[in-house]
Amino acid sequence: MKVFNTDMDIETFVFIILEIVMLLYQILFYLQKPYDKKRYYYVILLTLYIVYNICGGLFPDPSLKVPIVTQNILAYGSGFVLACYFPYYFYKAFDLTKLRFHATYGVLLFLFTPFLLFIVAEYLIEGNIHLAVEHGVIIPFFYAIIALTAILNSIRIKYKEDITQGTEMYLTYFAVVPWVSMPIISFFNLSQLIEVLVMNGGFLIISGLFIWTMIKESIKDNVRLESLIKQSEQQLPKMEALFPNRFDYNVERLKLSPREIEVALLIIEGLRYEDIAQKLFIAKSTVTKHVQNIFLKTGVQNKAELIKELNKEPDKVLLRRYTSM
Repeated sequence: MKVFNTDMDIETFVFIILEIVMLLYQILFYLQKPYDKKRYYYVILLTLYIVYNICGGLFPDPSLKVPIVTQNILAYGSGFVLACYFPYYFYKAFDLTKLRFHATYGVLLFLFTPFLLFIVAEYLIEGNIHLAVEHGVIIPFFYAIIALTAILNSIRIKYKEDITQGTEMYLTYFAVVPWVSMPIISFFNLSQLIEVLVMNGGFLIISGLFIWTMIKESIKDNVRLESLIKQSEQQLPKMEALFPNRFDYNVERLKLSPREIEVALLIIEGLRYEDIAQKLFIAKSTVTKHVQNIFLKTGVQNKAELIKELNKEPDKVLLRRYTSM
């Protein structure tokens, strides 16, 4: 079944809508935490999947005003760009350091270069897209097998020391496997439905892994935050006796503004951004902006690290100077 009188299958359209909703949702999260690099890499992957599905679903279509040559190059180009980014995403998001060569140089040499030589140059010269694709996917096919082996080995090495993450390891395997199928799908010119289900099926697994990883990290941050709050509450009398101006010293050392100091104090109390906004009679977005500025000034990446930094024991000599002022 096609949609909007185009060559796009309904299944492709459903995946595009789903991925656009996910993209907007992730962008909102990223704007709140711009230092979250894993989410940044995921947003790029999600964007490339949307472009890939749109180009693959719509092109080529003779009824469109875009030249067929341009349509074909865009359709296959979006797939090659996605294939090039795949190893880089796993290298960065999953911290698979052994993939550095494939993520930075291998994909450019063995994926993007064949695309330029055959699917762009040969196609423009000869005008035969099917022949150009057959030539253009030979090197990527063999390279994909080599790179897939490297990715799987890197995943196995990363998880071998923690048997509790076995399920996560196997899900990561399944998420990577569809990547090697891209040259096969292009070579045999398989139907749009098969291509969409295979590629987006892998993406759904990647998304599940990403969400699960974010949940685990959030739980760890909350546990550390609660631990630091309790520790601070227990040690506060001693700390105040030793250093009565510890907090004042640190906020002055870090050059926090009066409003940022208010926000920092409420964060230490354990209040959420919404509660801080209500208490200070400001918008939640303003609270988020203040928190970003505080994080930049203090060099921390989460609330737990912020509390630790603001409770940091000052240098006694400097403290003596500060208290004598």
